[in-house]
Parts: sequence; structure tokens; C-alpha cells
Amino acid sequence: MENRGDLPVTYLLKPGELTLKGGNKPEFERALRRNLEALLRSTGAKVIPAKGRYFVHSPEDAAGAVEEALSRLMGISGWARTRVCGKSPEEVLRACVETAGECYAAGIGTFKVEARRTDKSFPLDSYEIRSRGGSAILEAWPGLTVDVHNPQAVINVEIRDRAYVYGMERRGLRGLPVGTAGRGLLLLSGGIDSPVAGFMMLSRGMKVDAVYFHAYPYTSDEARRKVVRLAEILGRYALGVRLHTLGFTEVQLRIKERAPEPWSTVLLRMAMMECAEKLARKTGLKCLITGESLSQVASQTVENLSCTQSRVGLPVLRPLIGMDKEDIIRKSEAIGAYAVSILPYEDCCVIFSPPHPVLRGNPQEAGELYEKLDLTALIEEALRTRTVEKCAYP
Repeated sequence: MENRGDLPVTYLLKPGELTLKGGNKPEFERALRRNLEALLRSTGAKVIPAKGRYFVHSPEDAAGAVEEALSRLMGISGWARTRVCGKSPEEVLRACVETAGECYAAGIGTFKVEARRTDKSFPLDSYEIRSRGGSAILEAWPGLTVDVHNPQAVINVEIRDRAYVYGMERRGLRGLPVGTAGRGLLLLSGGIDSPVAGFMMLSRGMKVDAVYFHAYPYTSDEARRKVVRLAEILGRYALGVRLHTLGFTEVQLRIKERAPEPWSTVLLRMAMMECAEKLARKTGLKCLITGESLSQVASQTVENLSCTQSRVGLPVLRPLIGMDKEDIIRKSEAIGAYAVSILPYEDCCVIFSPPHPVLRGNPQEAGELYEKLDLTALIEEALRTRTVEKCAYP
């Protein structure tokens, strides 16, 4: 592999779970490369696949943009900026020392050397690379010490067509490449939970559209823009998200006028699920995704979940179902959504929430109440007048 002078920075990427796939592994590898090239399209970087690895060659002035892109690529377990040198012991040991020096300057105190020798003609075997590399580092940097069990940094040496030496490896998002597990429709509100649910399905390789139910003027345009921002954040990881916005004011008013007040939230969720399924079927999506977590709020008891799901035939995926709120908040912070999710613009579910909601609804009773609402025409009108926008992170 040529390390061209006009592309001086090299990154080594380690594929994650897709390496465990069998006969369909090439499909996952092609998807990972396609997604990677899409994320790097404006950087001038080049993607070179190798056995068990991907290499990215980047112009120095694009390194920051490349690293930001790698930090949001699904399907890799880790990545690192890498030294590339000739396959002589002297050059490899020099690269080990230089890499360790960078680790030392970053405050690292302990290290070990790991070696992987794909090219068996290299004069040192893996043990000798580790041993001699460690000795050279200790001689050059007396402030460093070896810790083979729990080092602060691992100096990795891979002998392939060239020698690749790297430390300070960064953890990838893991999971599967987006687009390898079908397409689903995320019910996206302005809260904390649903963006996290969308991210988790992206990490399983699912391509996601989102639907937002807007009840203007009871919910403000600021609330809608907040949802757009959340869709843009998901778009960072998904290479764009289509956001469908549906006016749901008339549906909510009908429920408020005709339904027993304690049932209003459950019946609204039933209407949203029915509408979302119709949208999913119109657009070729194969499942619905929600941010529901068991018993987090009144509408999410197991009985009420049975009620809200009773109107749909598509699979309903609930990736947060067993998570507690603290776990969800940590994930929200990690993906960059939390600061937006807590902006004080309430969605329609909150504004129309009854003071004493039903906790353990009966699906048969829920169905009877729902039929009396006669929502079919209102739902069809909401679908007919929906707006669609492509949301990618600016």
C-alpha cells in the first residue's frame, strides 16, 4: 500500500461485529465501505480495504474532519491514527518509539506492545517485535513503565504490505453498518427517549425514517424545530434521516372532546401507532420504533402497551424497554442529543396529558373507545398533508 506524499495521514480502522458474519459477510463489508466513503466525501480522503482492516489516507488539513466522521461511523470497533513505515526492524522500532512518545506527552504512564505479523517473511516474529519494541521504548522514554495486564496505552504493530504502528486507539461505535438491517419508522418526539431509541436501531444496522406528530398551535413551532434538530443529530450517524411531520391537532381535539379523560393518552398513542403504520406501509418501511421503557410513565405499563399496539400489524421495536432513565440519559448525552432534548418546548403528548391517566387499560375496552372516535378520515388527512424533509447534521 502506497502512503502518498499528498495524503500524509493514515488511519487504521478495525471492523466490529461484521467480522463474525458468515457467507453474507461481503455484503456487510461493502455497506461499511459505502457508508465510510459517504461520510468522507468532502474531505479528499481515500478508503483502502485490507484483510480484517480498512485504511483511510487523508490530507493533513482534513484530519479533523476525518476523525469527526470516524467517531460517528457504525460498524467499527476502533480506529487510530497510524504510522506507516517500511518493513525493516529498524524502521518499526523507530515508529514504536515515536508513537510511545506521543502517548507519554499525552500523560500516559504505562504501556505494552502488541504485534500482529500477517507477512511471515518479516525477520522478527511477534514475540520479538513485542520484546524489542518494549525495550526500545523504555530506553527512549524512562518515564514510561510496562504493564502487560492493565496498560494505559497499547502500542500496536501490524506487519502487512507495510508496517503500521499505532497507539491511542479510539473506541468505535461498534454495531453493524447502517443499511444492512432493513428500514424502520421511528416515532420521534422532542423528549430524551425516542432519539436514543433511533440511535440504538441505527447501531443494529437499520436505516431509519422519523415521524413527528405536531399539534399547532397547542405545540409551538419551536417544539417542531427542536425535533428537526434531533433528527439532524440522528442524521449524523445515519447519513441523513427523512423526517415526516404530520399535523395531528384535529385528532387530538377529537380525542379530547369524545374520550373519557383518563383514557386520552392511551387513545392518542393508539392513533399515533395506527397513523405511523399507515405511513410505514406507504413508504416501504418494515417496522415501527418507539422510545418506550417499561413502566416509565403511565402509558408504558405492559397493559397500556398492549392497548397502544393493538391497532398495528407491523413489528414494534422498543430498544429501551428494559433501560432505566439514568441509562437513557447517559446514552443521550453520549450521542449529543441531551442538550436539545431538554429544551423547554413540550410536545403534544405532554400538553394533552390527563391528571389521572388509566394505568392498566384493557385492550378490548380500549378498542371499543377508539372505534367511537371515528378517526379514520382525520388520520388520512394528516397523512395526505404531511411534510417531508431530509435532516443531516449541518
